[in-house]
Amino acid sequence: MELDKIEEKDLQMGLANQQVFAETLEALAAEDSSIIAVTSDSRGSGKLVPFGQKFPSQMVEVGIAEQNLVGVAAGLASAGKKTFAISPACFLTARALEQIKNDVAYSDNPVKLVGISAGVSYGALGTTHHSLHDFAVLRAINNIIILAPADNYETEMAVRLAASLDQPVYMRFGKKNMPFLQEENNQNFEIGKGRTVHQGDDMTIIATGETVYPAWQAARALREDHDRQVKVISMHSIKPLDTRILDELALAGKPIITVEEHMVNGGMGEACASYLFQKGAKNPFCIMGIPDEYTITGSQLEIFAHYGLSKEGIMAKAKSMLK
Repeated sequence: MELDKIEEKDLQMGLANQQVFAETLEALAAEDSSIIAVTSDSRGSGKLVPFGQKFPSQMVEVGIAEQNLVGVAAGLASAGKKTFAISPACFLTARALEQIKNDVAYSDNPVKLVGISAGVSYGALGTTHHSLHDFAVLRAINNIIILAPADNYETEMAVRLAASLDQPVYMRFGKKNMPFLQEENNQNFEIGKGRTVHQGDDMTIIATGETVYPAWQAARALREDHDRQVKVISMHSIKPLDTRILDELALAGKPIITVEEHMVNGGMGEACASYLFQKGAKNPFCIMGIPDEYTITGSQLEIFAHYGLSKEGIMAKAKSMLK
């Protein structure tokens, strides 16, 4: 099935990305006893109970102590273990930021930091439990890869690639079941390279993580209802960023929208804008994300709809820019 021929009814609905992470890590651990999962009272929410039952000697539980989580993970990594530190993204990248900066990145310990229930996955628990700062703070730290997979395919590939790297990595995963936006046998996932999930040449939507699906839906509706051809790129790699594709978009000069489950300050959109502006690009450009305010309370879908990160919101913004 050609990529631009995929219909929404043909999309295969998969699992939550953090479930795929757990299953992929379990498969890797069965083949490699050096893989260690370190959790902060998060094996349940991280879907790692089966992992702990199968590989008790490959799991470390530190309790609700995120700073210790990162410190212990860094120590294990320095001793040659392939360490995955798993905790809710909101706590991992805020409470333990100093340990990420110093024990992991500065000390060059190849810990794989895994932020679960990321973005606004915790919904009604509110701003304290939303991770809308993680891209911004980690982009400012040297020596760390930042990944936000969109679907189950990207998640599995990200985990497998991260496990093979001798470098710090941060990955964030959400709780909602996600569709496969491309055939599984199309192996084109690379760190630092965006993945086109919808073809078009009138404008481009660059989305990341769980906002890729509503961006895809918006592009599909714009094609069917308005004869507008909109490219959608899954920018799963926030750092390193795919500057090659940004160069191509700058050359084309068409409008660009970025969409992310993150504050508009310091995220993927600002990374793209900074690069394009410094290259002298003249594209009409808009960053869609959570504005500089405390988030409303509600489910992920309700929050997306409120801030225009839904199919309808993205579609409306695209139509206004295409005028």
